[in-house]
Order: sequence, then structure tokens, then C-alpha cells
Amino acid sequence: MKKRILTILSLLFLGILVSGQLYAQGIRVTGKVTDAADRSSLTGVTIQEKGTTTGTITDIDGNYSLTVSSTSTLVFSYVGYTTQEIPVNGRTSINVSLAVGDLALQEVVVIGYGTVKKSDATGSVAAITSKDFNKGAITSPQALLVGKSAGVVISSPTGAPGSGSTIRVRGGSSLNASNDPLIIIDGVPIDNNNVSGSSNFLSFINPNDIETFTILKDASATAIYGSRASNGVILISTKKGKAGSKFSVTYDGNISVANAIRFLDVYSGDELRKIALDRKSLFGAESFTKLWNGNTDWQSEIFRVAVSHDHNLSFSGAHKNLPYRASVGYTNQNGIMKNTDMQRLTGSVSLDPSFFDNDLKININAKGMLTNNNFGDAGALGSAVNMDPTKPVRDGNISSGGYFQWNNFGANLGTANPVQQLMEVDNRADVNRIIGNIQVNYTIPFLRDLKANLNVATDFTRSDGHNNRPLTSPSVLTSPYWGRLNDYWGKNSNNLLDFYLNYAKELNQLRSRIDLTAGYSWQHFKREGHSLTTGYFSNVRPKQEDINDFVTENYLVSFFGRVNYTLLDRYLLTATVRDDGSSRFAEDNRWGIFPSAAFAWKINQEPFLRDIEGLTNLKLRLGWGVTGQQDIGNDYPAQAKYKLSVIGSYYPIGGVFLPTLRPDAYDPDIKWEETTTQNIGLDFGFINDRITGSFDIYKRVTDDLLNTVTIPSGSNFSNKLLTNVGSLENKGVEVSLNVIPLATNNMSLNLGFNVTYNKNKITKLLLSDDPNYIGVLYGDAFTGQKQVTRVGYPAYSFFMNKQVYDANGAPIEGLYVDLSEKGGVVNGDNADKYLYHNPVADYLIGFSARYAYKNFDVSASARGSVGNYVYNQVAAGASYDQMFQIGYWKNFPKYLSETNFVKRQFTSDYFVENASFLKLDNVSAGYMFENIFSTMNARISFTVQNALTYTKYSGIDPEIDGGIDNNSYPRPRTFILGVSLTY
Repeated sequence: MKKRILTILSLLFLGILVSGQLYAQGIRVTGKVTDAADRSSLTGVTIQEKGTTTGTITDIDGNYSLTVSSTSTLVFSYVGYTTQEIPVNGRTSINVSLAVGDLALQEVVVIGYGTVKKSDATGSVAAITSKDFNKGAITSPQALLVGKSAGVVISSPTGAPGSGSTIRVRGGSSLNASNDPLIIIDGVPIDNNNVSGSSNFLSFINPNDIETFTILKDASATAIYGSRASNGVILISTKKGKAGSKFSVTYDGNISVANAIRFLDVYSGDELRKIALDRKSLFGAESFTKLWNGNTDWQSEIFRVAVSHDHNLSFSGAHKNLPYRASVGYTNQNGIMKNTDMQRLTGSVSLDPSFFDNDLKININAKGMLTNNNFGDAGALGSAVNMDPTKPVRDGNISSGGYFQWNNFGANLGTANPVQQLMEVDNRADVNRIIGNIQVNYTIPFLRDLKANLNVATDFTRSDGHNNRPLTSPSVLTSPYWGRLNDYWGKNSNNLLDFYLNYAKELNQLRSRIDLTAGYSWQHFKREGHSLTTGYFSNVRPKQEDINDFVTENYLVSFFGRVNYTLLDRYLLTATVRDDGSSRFAEDNRWGIFPSAAFAWKINQEPFLRDIEGLTNLKLRLGWGVTGQQDIGNDYPAQAKYKLSVIGSYYPIGGVFLPTLRPDAYDPDIKWEETTTQNIGLDFGFINDRITGSFDIYKRVTDDLLNTVTIPSGSNFSNKLLTNVGSLENKGVEVSLNVIPLATNNMSLNLGFNVTYNKNKITKLLLSDDPNYIGVLYGDAFTGQKQVTRVGYPAYSFFMNKQVYDANGAPIEGLYVDLSEKGGVVNGDNADKYLYHNPVADYLIGFSARYAYKNFDVSASARGSVGNYVYNQVAAGASYDQMFQIGYWKNFPKYLSETNFVKRQFTSDYFVENASFLKLDNVSAGYMFENIFSTMNARISFTVQNALTYTKYSGIDPEIDGGIDNNSYPRPRTFILGVSLTY
């Protein structure tokens, strides 16, 4: 779709290029220009006879016709593609394939409240277009971007159908507030909070409808979004109709087959019986009677080969002055874990009429989604690892629905039968969402350099779901309810009004250009929800209910401005400011000002470099700015609130247990966190942009960091308070490189590479320094405190006891280094722990390649992560004394045979593993069949997704969000057969 973006601009020059400059002795040359990668037609390509003004452009089908000298040379040029020069040599037919020049980033990139030529961008901006997206059975927009941009980390916590991803731009800037970037879709900033029943707040966008992602990284680019821009900004532009284009229909469909890559290696029934025999002194003779003669592979019982399919049909074109595009998509994704699936129906409409000789331009966008999620029971995965393999799936016991269940043998706390746990749950949600906006851009007739822009939008989501368990479900055996019935609904709304003026003027006498923007923004977010949990009841079992309702909202009101000044087309200055007001804070802290400034120098335009052959681009960028974060997870943090007590915490009044209200601690002076960013960057291009790239160095410092600190008892409604006391910093380097080593009429090769280095460090956590402050601990009473955030170290560093090993390198159970030198119990003692690595990688690497030969193409994407560590809690939870307890047997992974721990050692650094990895995310090959039935092109493709992982990590997958591996839904390997038809 992007190949027609410049059609309108090209037509403006048509009169000049074909202004009658014909040779009396010339010949007429005809031909067709296509994309070298997918063989599709290119509209608006400029063809010029070299050294003359004779020329033309290709029509809607890529065809051209031109009369030139038989000995001349034709120059084929198109923005975003590599220019070609071809001698005519008396030929009358010349067909050309142009290869994409990835560096150009389509010349114009979207920025906050406007666009800018890529060559004029002063901030750190990356644009990824549809040609560069990851291939495969992709249902989430986030997955299109994985590994494609330096400094951007996208990780999926789970492989469940329809699941979302975590996005981080240049590391996190907060501990207790959101670290998510601001995401703006076709000019509408959206709420990153999921409605209940939804696992991905971006699922309403069909990936097939996305044209471009633009990532604003440094503060000079993001500060115009003020208090929401500390974690970067991602602008998503969807596909639209093009002026002057013919009616076109495109169908994209695929069918995929997915399977689990590997299972945890657990003991079989035979192996468990041998362990019981070998360690009978530990388990006792009575334990043997609880072992049966089976060999059930419980993981195989809950997983399956999942077949899914996806379809998208789009219509585009232009009727007079009305470009249009509409699409409808259907996704049916089955999970590799049984009883998990997702069905989604999406639709989008884009209308872009223009009036009064293009003085009035209107953009109308609407997107809708209907989704049905079947979440199943993710806890069945842990049960499959721990369930006794000597037991069958079914034993015919009617009281438990025919399934084997430990409860029938007097062990109420026994591991749940994972098959029953998974198959008997009814855990579904329907989510409906619609988002639409109307954007009006008007050129003032009496002041042609001034434009007014109004953007009005609404975004509404409604969910209805239930999570029910029958009386026989093992999930409810220890529940206070008899069975479990849970019904819930949620509603999220987001309304926006943006208005701004833009004045752009060429100051020819000063050899300058100025671009001024000033505007106002108003946005309202509201969230509502209801949940009712109960169980079955009878005459002997009274009805119990737990009802939870909430309504919360917040407002943002802003004033913003930007100045872009260009001198001599090589010195560029940008300054922005935003004055934000948030309803989340008290009046004295409600408003904040967020400024930025940037300077860029086009060095290659200087006289001393202008004539250097092979130097296409060399631009230095300097940027500074302050951004904020007001999304702190609470709409009323500065106000006194009271909470209704839950069941089990009622107070007896007059002999009756009644719910009470209790106050929460609050800080009336709480305010947003502020992040100051400094950035130095260099953009370069060589050999007609066959080699391009960028190099950035940045430093980000967050002040007024929110942290929970201890306060004197009686001074508030708790002895802990969340308040602005800390600071942290991120320092990093980013390198991006794109190379086109091969570009001919029939063949092209594009290579992309990026690497990121980021170092995170906490610099302050308290109002005043305390050398005895241990930091912020993370963990639980059962497994211990395993992570800490401490001054001078990266956030969420692992906090472990230092393991002692024997002469053979095996860990000695319960023996750790006495780091405090105080003696006594060392195991689990915080005074004897130390900080040992952290979950965040030191280096991130991305690589992509695309090769095309005539109608055949092949592409691949890979990622590397170096220096990330993972705490393997699955392995840490394995010990012999836990195999038999309270009347039931329990299984564990074979990690136990390596440690031979009798008791669990949760805080041993032995379980913190280097999880560096190299992943081949996808490999895709396709072939284009042209002119089927004269008017149709067809492309057939085959893709392998999550193809290969190389790592030394012992768990199933080294890519663990947060660094704690605890039996998450595995990411599958997927094989996809796709077809694309264009009419």
C-alpha cells in the first residue's frame, strides 16, 4: 500500500516532466516498474531521460510510455527506493524492478502533531514500515516489531492465544508507575490498561491494517506529549486509500499449525517408583501404597497440536476526491494448551476526502473488534509438572467426574489432576471495542501558510466474562465456595479533543524555514467494573457472595507548542514545551511544564563535504528534554480513600459479622515522576544510501521516583507510604545499520542490523541517605525474598545466598558463604545475601534479511540477548522431601538429580542462570504469480515462526519477563502457509 503514497506529489510534476520535450528522431519506450521484493506495481515512479527535462511517471498499474533518444539513458527514481539508470540502446520495451532503500524511511515520518521529512528530523526517531514487519501467524501488533529497532524491547510473558506483550523503550524509568510507552493510533492516544477479560489492549487492531510504526525515543521527540512520554512514544499509522488510485481488492489468509517446542523433563512413573525405593528411609514404607503402576505423561495430556487460521479482506481506491479503504478480518487461534483459544472479528474504515482544492482535508477513521477469549486454566501447567505420573487421567470415580483425584483418597491438598483442572473450567470473556476519530485540517484562505487542525475521537470497550468451576473441579477443593461461579463485566472509555494551529513559512531572504505549532488537548478516561463470585448452595450449604464494583476516572488538560527552524537547509533547531494538568494530583501539584530542545547539523551539506562522492547523508543530532509520568496506577493517589473489607475480614457487631470501611494511607503532595534525557546521535548514508544507519548515545535520569518508604506509626493510616523520594538513571548506546549489497533488475538483497547497550542504576530511594537501608525487597514468605532494588545497582537485581560447592562442583545443600561474618543461620538470612546479576540484558541484537530474485523472495529475522539472567524457580522448588507429603506423591523436574537436595533451597544463587540467547524468530519464503486472469496477482508463502533458539539456560524458554521462571504458558513453534490475492 505504501508504494502509492507519493502519487499526488508526483502528479504535480507531471506537467513539467512531459512538457513537450520530444526528439524528432526519438523512439517510444514503454514498460512497467515493479517492486523488486514482491513484484507489485509501483505507482508514481519518475522516469526521466538523463540530462534533459523529458520525463513521465508510471500510472496506477506501474506502466509508463516515453519518447526519447535511442542512445539516451533513463533514470528511474522513487522515494524510498534505490534509483536506477538504464541505457536505452535502441530498445522499445524496458521493464524495471526497484529495490527498497530501507534508510529513507519513506522520506516523511510522523511525529507528534504533524510530520517531518526524515532528513529534517532533529530527535531520535525510528520508523518501521509494513515491508519490514515480522512475518507469520501474527495476531498482536506488538509482534510485528520484535527485534526491528534499537533500544526497543518487546517480550511476550506467555504464548497463550491473543496474549499481549511488554514494550520497553530504552529501559524502564519507574519502579511503581507504568513503564509502558504512550501509544497513539492514527492521532488518538490510547489507554494502556486492559479491560477485565482482555489480555492485550492492542488486540483491536488487525496487524494486516498497519502501515507504519514510528518510535519516538528521546525527549526532544517525545516532550510534546509531556507527562505521558517518559517511556517513549509509539505512533501507529494504519493503511489508507490513495488519491487517484483504482478500485483494488486484497485478500490475505493463512492456516497455521503450532506445537510445543519442548516439555520440562520430569520423572516418569518408573523413575518415581525407583526414587521411592532408593529413599525408603525418607518416605517410609506406607508411602509405597500410594504409588500405582502407571506412566502418565501429564504434559502431553494437556497439550495438543493447534491448527489456526486467519483471514483479512480489504477494499481500497478513490472516488473523485474521496480516497477510501475498508477491511474486515477474522482470526481463529487455538492454543497449544487444550481448552484455550481466541476468536476475533475486526473491521476498519478510512475515508480521506478533500475539498476546496485540497484546502480542507478530512480524515475519518473507525475500527471495531469483537473478541471471544477462552483462557482455560493456566495453573494446569504447574499441575502437569507436579502431578504423580503413576496415576491415570481417569479412574472412573463418579464423585470426581470420572477423573482421578487425590481428594477421593483423603489427600485434599494433593496436586490437582491437570486434565480435569483444564477441561472442566469455563473461563471465557467477550470483549467488544470501537475506536474512531475525525481529523479536520484546514488551510486558511487568506493566510496560506497557516493551517488549523481539529481531532475529535472516542474509544469505548465493553467486556462480559465468567470464570466458573463445577463441584468436581480440583481447583475449588480448598475454596471457601462450593464450586465456583464468577461473573464480571468491565467498561473503559476514552474521549479526546485536540486542536492546534500550524504555521510554516519559507523565509527566502534569510535562506531559512520556520514551522510553528501551538495547540490544546483535552482527554478523559473512565473505567468501570463489576465482579460477583459465589458458589452453588443448598439447604445445608448457605450462599456466599463476594461483590466488587468500581468506578474510576481521570482527566488530562494540556497546552503545547513547538518551533522548528531551518537555516541554509543544514542547521536545524527544534524547541517544544507542554504544560500538562492531571486530575490525579492535588491542586498545588496538578500542573507541570515539560520543555525540550534539539539541534541537528547536516554535515554533508557543508561546502567542504558536498562534493564527496559516495557520501549521501551525515547528520549530527543533539537533544535534551524533560518528560513526565502521571500513570501511577491510581486515579486518586492524593485523596483519602476508604476500602470495604473482604470476606474473612468482617468485624463482629452485635453478634453479626459485618463488613467495615478502613482508610488507606495517602500522600496529598504526591506528583508525577520527571525524566530528563540527553541524546547525541549521528545519522549516516553512503553510496546513494546503499549503506545507512545511525548511532546514538543517551542518558536518562528520573527524579521524584515513587517508592514505598517507612513512616512513623500514627502519622498516617499505615507505617508505609508511596511517595516521591528516589531517582534512577539509564545510560545506553544504540547502533542501527542497513545495507543493500545487491540491487539489480531481477535481484535484491537487504540486510538490517541493530544493537543496543543499556545500563540501569538506582541512585536514590529515600529522602535522606541511609547506609543501612537494605532496599526494596521482592518475593514472598514461602519462597523468600529473591530480588532487591538497591541504590547503586540495577533495579530488581537478584538477592541470593552464595552457594558453596564440593570438589566435584556440585552444590552442597544448605551450605552458603557467611557474608556477614556473624555466624548463625545463613540460609535465607538477608544479612548474608548479596546482589547477583539482574534480569535485564546488557546487549540486545536484532538482525533481518530479505532476498528477492524475480518473483521469488525469502526473508528472516533473528534476535540476540546477552547478559540477561533468570531465576529458575521451577528447579528451585524441587526437593526429595516434597515428593511425598500428607498422603500424596508429587513429581518434579529432573533438575533434582543434579542437586540431590533433600530440602528446597530457594535462595541459592545456583538457580540464577545465564539466560543469554539467540533466536531465529521467523523464516519466510514466497513466490508471486503475476497476471492471473489478467487482473490478479497471487503470492504464496511458507513461514516458520519461533524457528530456533540457542541458549545455555536449562528451562523451557530463556525469554522470561521479569526474570522469574515459574511455569508460564510456553511460546509455540508455528508453521504457516499463507496466500495473498490482489485484484
